[in-house]
Amino acid sequence: MPRRTCVPAGPVTLILLLCRMICALEVPLDPKLLEDLVQPPTITQQSPKDFIIDPRENIIIQCEAKGKPPPSFSWTRNGTHFDIDKDPLVSMKAGSGTLIINIMSDGKAESYEGVYQCTARNERGAAVSNNIVVRPSRSPLWTKEKLEPITLRNGQSLVLPCRPPVGLPPPIIFWMDNSFQRLPQSERVSQGLNGDLYFSNVLPEDSREDYICYARFNHTQTIQQKQPISVRVISVDELNDTIAANLSDTEFYGAKSSRERPPTFLTPEGNASNKEELRGNVLSLECIAEGLPTPIIYWIKEDGTLPANRTFYRNFKKTLQITHVSEADSGSYQCIAKNTLGAIHHTIAVTVRAAPYWIMAPQNLVLSPGEDGTLICRANGDPKPRISWLTNGVPIEIAPDDPSRKIDGDTIIFSNVQERSSAVYQCNASNEYGYLLANAFVNVLAEPPRILTSANTLYQVIANRPALLDCAFFGSPLPTIEWFKGAKGSALREDIYVLHDNGTLEIPVAQKDSTGTYTCVARNKLGMAKNEVRLEVKDPTRIIKQPEYAVVQRGSTVSFECRVKHDHTLIPTVMWRKDNNELPSDERFTVDKDHLVVTDVRDHDGGTYTCVANTTLDNVSASAVLTVVAPTPTPAPIYDVPNPPFDLELTNQQDKSVQLSWTPGDDNNSPITKFIVEYEDAMHEAGLWHHQAEVSGTQTTAELKLSPYVSYSFRVMAVNNIGRSLPSEASEQYLTKAAEPDKNPTAVEGLGSEPDNLVITWKPLNGFESNGPGLQYKVSWRQKDGDDEWTSVVVANVSKYIVSGTPTFVPYLVKVQALNDVGFAPEPAVVLGHSGEDLPMVAPGNVRVNVVNSTLAEVHWDPVPLKSIRGHLQGYRIYYWKAQSLSKRNRRHIEKKILTFQGSKTHGMVPGLEPFSHYSLNVRVVNGKGEGPASPDRGFHTPEGVPSAPSSLKIINPTLDSLTLEWDPPSHPNGILTEYTLKFQPINSTHELGPLVDLKIPANKTRWTLKNLNYSTRYKFYLYAQTSAGSGSQITEEAVTTVDEAMASRQVDIATQGWFIGLMCAVALLILILLIVCFIRRNKGGKYPVKEKEDAHADPEIQPMKEDDGTFGEYSDAEDHKPLKKGSRTPSDRTVKKEDSDDSLVDYGEGVNGQFNEDGSFIGQYSGKKEKEPAEGNESSEAPSPVNAMNSFV
Repeated sequence: MPRRTCVPAGPVTLILLLCRMICALEVPLDPKLLEDLVQPPTITQQSPKDFIIDPRENIIIQCEAKGKPPPSFSWTRNGTHFDIDKDPLVSMKAGSGTLIINIMSDGKAESYEGVYQCTARNERGAAVSNNIVVRPSRSPLWTKEKLEPITLRNGQSLVLPCRPPVGLPPPIIFWMDNSFQRLPQSERVSQGLNGDLYFSNVLPEDSREDYICYARFNHTQTIQQKQPISVRVISVDELNDTIAANLSDTEFYGAKSSRERPPTFLTPEGNASNKEELRGNVLSLECIAEGLPTPIIYWIKEDGTLPANRTFYRNFKKTLQITHVSEADSGSYQCIAKNTLGAIHHTIAVTVRAAPYWIMAPQNLVLSPGEDGTLICRANGDPKPRISWLTNGVPIEIAPDDPSRKIDGDTIIFSNVQERSSAVYQCNASNEYGYLLANAFVNVLAEPPRILTSANTLYQVIANRPALLDCAFFGSPLPTIEWFKGAKGSALREDIYVLHDNGTLEIPVAQKDSTGTYTCVARNKLGMAKNEVRLEVKDPTRIIKQPEYAVVQRGSTVSFECRVKHDHTLIPTVMWRKDNNELPSDERFTVDKDHLVVTDVRDHDGGTYTCVANTTLDNVSASAVLTVVAPTPTPAPIYDVPNPPFDLELTNQQDKSVQLSWTPGDDNNSPITKFIVEYEDAMHEAGLWHHQAEVSGTQTTAELKLSPYVSYSFRVMAVNNIGRSLPSEASEQYLTKAAEPDKNPTAVEGLGSEPDNLVITWKPLNGFESNGPGLQYKVSWRQKDGDDEWTSVVVANVSKYIVSGTPTFVPYLVKVQALNDVGFAPEPAVVLGHSGEDLPMVAPGNVRVNVVNSTLAEVHWDPVPLKSIRGHLQGYRIYYWKAQSLSKRNRRHIEKKILTFQGSKTHGMVPGLEPFSHYSLNVRVVNGKGEGPASPDRGFHTPEGVPSAPSSLKIINPTLDSLTLEWDPPSHPNGILTEYTLKFQPINSTHELGPLVDLKIPANKTRWTLKNLNYSTRYKFYLYAQTSAGSGSQITEEAVTTVDEAMASRQVDIATQGWFIGLMCAVALLILILLIVCFIRRNKGGKYPVKEKEDAHADPEIQPMKEDDGTFGEYSDAEDHKPLKKGSRTPSDRTVKKEDSDDSLVDYGEGVNGQFNEDGSFIGQYSGKKEKEPAEGNESSEAPSPVNAMNSFV
């Protein structure tokens, strides 16, 4: 439904212009409505501004837009037009502007680096995307370097540099050893933001030869590795021995251990530094200190407090992070490093800058002709962003001038807009840190009211509650909304009802007498629409007999009653709940219509029982508490789960079986029903327990079957009616002997990933299934159709093996067999696979086109030889495009369309062609790898079709007996126009159509003058074009010849003649004398047959108005002389009933199809029926509105 989005007036200089609120109409998101409305383009999806691509994959640059008619798309690259037709690797996705650059077939991503921008355009304007900077990701290798081992003494500080290669985007850094295990970090050892590894002081356990820095490039899923760094930390004793052996008279490092020392900063350097961050980003500040003992880091903000909920400490408090920073977070931050020997601090001056951000982004405007509106584009940033405007993608300074538009800085003011004012405006806000680009269209529409709420909607509410009746609407200008109740009710007033801006009628407290039919009426100067809805007010649901509190003895029966009264038209459902949960699934609980009965009550039955009655409109509930007491004062026994079993023992130990025995625990007054045995495999899945067996509660032993090469431990749990006990203590471990595998891998497949390989995959066995150490797999393969022997290879415990150098798309037999140190598994099953596919080599031949009609063609082709397909045949694709329209000389952008036909079909239908056009097509075969080469282009012509209606028709220069018609040719001639046919007929004052006149007009004419017409007569015109294929759709218009001024003058002058005034005075005097005589005779008791005359000739003031003898009058607006047709239906004595004259047009079904011109003149149809074809001869019409009758009378 439409809403007015209002903004207050702008600068002081514009107060006079914007002294009233300027409002814009919003188009509701109703699909049926949007299908009919013309709308400028809107960008709905686009790639990010900084678009980093994977150089190994095709480049897809997104650009999607909507509009009516659907927009066409074009691209610029590095500021110039990008002609995609000249690059065979570039194509545009059908129905959108998304670019697909096929670099996987033959291209390099670096060749397509650049700045791209998409433009979506239709007849209402052009929208543009952001500048999309396309760059391929880069993951360079580490520079080869020779790293010398590092030797230092215990307690010294150390920094291991990482210095990763520069990539795009920057890599993620982490340190690991050569076993791919992350190196432990702590307050003493940690990784900095730059990737270096910092040691506040080293210990002997830091000695190792595999400190490796890894750089992970997420975009390409690659990891690069730096050369390992060797670090050796030597103690004081080692140091002294080394000195004594090599430098007997020289002191090396000093022979004393590293002394304790106060902190100093490893990073950042100095006492102060600066940091700049952008608004909205994460501010990361880092301080890493060395010292002995290890320093602790603290953070403060010198001129304020750290923001709560946005402050986080990382890396053992060495990194301070503040999320979503703003200008208020600027200031001086201090990090303090402290140990037992002292403290040191470093001050970081933080400045928060800001890329442009929206304060008020421009919003789409939908206006009606003659209305005013504004586009406001306000952004902030540091430094302050510069605002610039574009229209349809062109800087507004060089765009065509629009007199309805005035620019005032960040605001565009529109006044008295017309349809030509429709356009798409772009606002660009930019500073040195970035830019914002927003599209907003101005769409000038003239639309009569439409009501979007479904007709005859039924609303049901409970009495004494609010009722909301919807009336979603749209129109331009914004319609006014009125509500009526009943067939002839007056408009509902806001002192009783609430009328919302969105058209909804609210009844604050609905009563039973609120039931009825309500009519919503929407009006603007272009027409009127109405919709009826119905409201039903129901009685509320009530519980008239509630359940009552009950105290019962254990083992007895209790009953709760819940009796419900409800509206007779609603069907209630009654359900019971216990403690806000569903009733227990127990046969002791029974529910009938009004009662809940619980038999053999037990202690755990106590609680709160709730009766809930639901209808589709309301629900009510009532509760009662049940208390269960013991029947005798003797204490009740304690019921609980059993105690766990104990004394587990393994006996009769065999290779594949063992006997387990145990002693049961106390059953806690509930007999044990069964025992559950579980096992743990300490070798393969330590800590994970699996179900092994279940035995009866009377047994205390179990014979257990075992698998080879498993380290078993067992535990037992007891179960009674209350539940399951805790597990027993685990038994002793029992390791079974190893054996060969008894099964092979599953899910074996052989598929090629490249044209020259075969990838064999399988699901490996788990450790429990290996049956012994040294699990491996024997992978075997051979060509299916050859005499080759099996080729085999034994691989480690992996799940994939790649066979290289295979022919393209050849069937292979594949099998995978498990083995371990003991032996082989049984012979595996053989699976059929294929080596990799390659693109087809041959194009379909003998392509033939049979044109079925002007919009449909049938294409046939010969199949491609199977050997040339080199893969699984997926189908055939037809590429077709319109090369030229035979009725238009101009060439437009060629858009290729694609049809895919699955399987081995050798023909297909191509629908949706345009008549009288030249098309070309080719056919390609498709396999799992892609498309083969295209067949030679085959051209064909579509025959002529019938044209569309002429684009416009208007009547100019009306005179007393002539009219001139002007029109524009059809927008889609669909052939060569042969002639125009013009038909017209007069319309009299009773809406009856006169004889139809038929004229043939040459095809090169777009103007025709009709002469010898009747004066002051309305005519209806029908115009359509013809080609050799037949007649097209027609366009209609009505017009009136001018009035004979002399006759009109004579009609007016009669009222000023002296004889006419005298005659009227004499009649008035005669009536007065008759009234006096009647009054005198009545007072004298004389009889006068007034009653009889009243019965015979009823007073016209109280007679209902007849609908079958009215006439139509005409009137002309003296200001603009535009015809306004008014109907009249009056009795023969020219009297009109007062209440009828006040009736609305709505009550007579007249205005539904009526429309008004912009000046208010009515040009609709009076019969209330939509006229589809011109009528031959005269045709009676329905009765006109009483409003028109009143207009004729006065």
